[in-house]
Amino acid sequence: MKRCLVVDDSHVVRKVLCRILAEFQLECDEAENGLIAYEYCEKNAMPDVIFLDWNMPVMNGLEFIEKIRSMEGGTGPVVIFCTTENDMGLIGRGVQAGANEYIMKPFDSRIIRTKLIQTGIIPANLKTGFDVI
Repeated sequence: MKRCLVVDDSHVVRKVLCRILAEFQLECDEAENGLIAYEYCEKNAMPDVIFLDWNMPVMNGLEFIEKIRSMEGGTGPVVIFCTTENDMGLIGRGVQAGANEYIMKPFDSRIIRTKLIQTGIIPANLKTGFDVI
């Protein structure tokens, strides 16, 4: 089973995203800021995908991605910025720092599914509880 790390200072966002990811048969861990996420990655195997908020206390998303990409094994995880930032310059900085994709908040299961398929985390034909029968 593939593992995800959801990094966001909002407890609600983390829970909603983990619930959506479970529908795609992905295991989910959480971190409330970039520093906790960085420490998680130091102590555990790298997750397959990281959903990363931009604006967080202690260590923001940009600082986190710069640090993680320089770690051993840090180039492996797919990183998807999940943010309210819509400034293309900032998004460009995130991609330059190593983000693979980004999504805008608010999001829904279809947006998450699309990004997971685009980044190769899940196959396009994966059936979930969100599929209409």
